[in-house]
Amino acid sequence: MTLPTITRAAVLVETGKPLQIKELQLPALKPGQVLVEMDYAGVCHTQLHEVRGKRGPDRFLPHVLGHEGAGTVLALGEDVSKVKVNDRVVLTWIKGEGADVPSTTYESDLGTVNSGAISTFMTHTVTCENRLVPMPQDSLPQRDAALLGCAVPTGAGAIVNTADVSKGESVAVFGVGGIGMSAVLAAAMREAAIIIAVDVVEDKLAAAKAAGATHTINAATQNPVECIQDITGGKGVDTAVEAAGKPETMEAAYTSVAYGGGLCILAGNVAYGERMCLDPYDLIKGRRIVGTWGGETNPDRDFPLYADMYVKGSLPFGQLVSHEWPLEEINTAFDELEARRVSRALIRLK
Repeated sequence: MTLPTITRAAVLVETGKPLQIKELQLPALKPGQVLVEMDYAGVCHTQLHEVRGKRGPDRFLPHVLGHEGAGTVLALGEDVSKVKVNDRVVLTWIKGEGADVPSTTYESDLGTVNSGAISTFMTHTVTCENRLVPMPQDSLPQRDAALLGCAVPTGAGAIVNTADVSKGESVAVFGVGGIGMSAVLAAAMREAAIIIAVDVVEDKLAAAKAAGATHTINAATQNPVECIQDITGGKGVDTAVEAAGKPETMEAAYTSVAYGGGLCILAGNVAYGERMCLDPYDLIKGRRIVGTWGGETNPDRDFPLYADMYVKGSLPFGQLVSHEWPLEEINTAFDELEARRVSRALIRLK
């Protein structure tokens, strides 16, 4: 097989400006690196903040980006044993087993274009062994497998790993985009008795209801903390997951959990410099708050489990995808995401 020498990629040249579609020269593989032909890449608020310049100064411009996707292995660098040529793989920012090669570079008419260990907004990408997990060859479509790179492990992992939600417990999810909807699906899978979805977009709330939410709250017209108190008989929920990435939503999620052990999990990304406020007496009374780093996911352990749950129908995360765009329309994807018209968007790379 003749290997490609060029990739087409969306490049961030200047923050606050549209991404540019460029041809890049594929570099020789270093030990521990893998060349992957991409099928799909997921779009989320982390990249939106990056593109809009809301993550602080960017020292690596110009660079490629994207940290979630699915593709097929084309070539291996030295010492790679976790995957083999023609394997279908999930690409993820969450480190797993294998070699960790933190960066690579591509050449183009812009000069040198930087990349971290993983970039997925490109037709072919050079990544490293520990950002890949091989998938079953036939049981999981690549379109849906792409969601395992970030949305599903972060949202479902918050329920399964971080909180370890049990049957009969109560859960509130603030922000039901890709991560929040994954949390709703996982809470339903865990047979939570009360699953409350909170958002400001009615279409997303309807989708959350279809995914297993027992109650929905439109925070644009209702006070979510008061509504949650009413739903739980004044107790508050056992677990709240914040996936909207807004300080005021984080504060509301924290205030919605029960005294004496209720847990608030922060999964959303706020813009650089934003802060939230808490009443420390709530901590003394037993409310707890933690951040989650990718749902405390072990990709090599958890991705195959989630894939098996998908095949068996207990975790139907394919329904998270609301939109698909080709690479040439990636800026439209970011505009629609920013306008809250997207649950989880995919970039189609073939």
